[in-house]
Amino acid sequence: MLGRAPIFSALTEKQLKSLAKSAKVVGYPADARVVKQGEAGIGFYLLLRGAAEVRQGTRVLARLGPGQFFGELTLFDEQPRSADVVAVQASECAVLSRWEFWGFAKSEPDVLQGVLREMARRLRETNRALTE
Repeated sequence: MLGRAPIFSALTEKQLKSLAKSAKVVGYPADARVVKQGEAGIGFYLLLRGAAEVRQGTRVLARLGPGQFFGELTLFDEQPRSADVVAVQASECAVLSRWEFWGFAKSEPDVLQGVLREMARRLRETNRALTE
């Protein structure tokens, strides 16, 4: 599943297996809040099973399914979460903490290219939505 995520798609099988060893799989029941807006974030989440929504208040910003991710900004700074993420079905996520990610990135710097490419894509998408 990690290899299907756009940010990890350039990694080799060996690199993906190494990264997977660092992640924890966590289950969430339907309607559970996975992350809370305003709270400190410690890591990145890859949705393995189920569905989730990214919300600010009552506004749904995005709907996520298996292979999609959230929390990537936490890999780069220690700012509070910018939105809530709520499991809308029973879900499982692979969770990778900031320190585990950077430990991996130091030995496998190729991972940074995928993360930065996907962050740039999301920023362009947000800019486009704000100008429409």
